[in-house]
Amino acid sequence: MPEGSVVVVGGTGGLGREIAAHYLASGSQVVVTGSTQESADATVAELGGAARGIGFDLSDPASIAPALSDVGPVSYLVLSSIGRDNNKVATYSYETALKLTTMKLVGYTETIHRLLPNLSDDSAVVLFGGRAKDRPYPGSTTVTTVNGGISSLINALVVQLAPIRFNAIHPGIVGDSPFWAGKPEALEDVIARTPTRKLTTMADIVHAVAFLLENPAVNGINLYVDGGWMLM
Repeated sequence: MPEGSVVVVGGTGGLGREIAAHYLASGSQVVVTGSTQESADATVAELGGAARGIGFDLSDPASIAPALSDVGPVSYLVLSSIGRDNNKVATYSYETALKLTTMKLVGYTETIHRLLPNLSDDSAVVLFGGRAKDRPYPGSTTVTTVNGGISSLINALVVQLAPIRFNAIHPGIVGDSPFWAGKPEALEDVIARTPTRKLTTMADIVHAVAFLLENPAVNGINLYVDGGWMLM
C-alpha cells in the first residue's frame, strides 16, 4: 500500500468514487475532493475508512491552493473530474466552453502544481481524458478539444517533472456508470460496434487506473479502455 495518501480529485461520484473505494479497501489513506465541501463530506461518510473530504471547484483555479494546503505526502494523484458538454459551434456558448476548458486543463495543471511539494520521486499521477477526442459527437466541440489536450499535457508533465510518472486514461462508454446505467437501448449500437461485444465497466476502469499508478515502468502513456470500440 502507498506510504503517502491517494488523492482522488472528482471522487464524489462515478468513476472517481470507485477508485477512492478501491484504495480505501486496500488500507490506503484517501483524500476525496468534490466541487463543494458538502459533497466531499457526504461521500467520505458513505465510504468510511481512512478517508478525508476536501471541497474546491476546478473551474475556479484560485480556490485550489487554499483547499490543498495541508494534504501532506501524496503517493498517487488521480484527476478524474469530467464534464459533459453539448456545445455545438452553430449555437456556441463561450461561457460553457471556458468553464470546461478551465476545469480540465488549467484546473488539472494547477492541482499538480500545488501538490508538487507533496509528491515524491516515486509518486504517480493519472489524468482522465476520454474517447470523444477521437470520435466526436454533435456538440462535443469542447469535450473533444480538452480530451485531446490531456493526451498532450501528460507529455509536457513527464518531461518537466521527471521522475514523477504521468499517464492518461481515455475510457470508452462505461455501461454501468451513473450516466449510462439504465439506458440499454441507447447502447445497443455501441455494443454491436465493440469487438468484445461488451461495454466497459467501472471495475475495468478502476483496474486500469491502478495499473497506471502502480506499474513503475509505465510513463507518458495514453491508455484506451474501450474494448476496441474505435476499431469498428
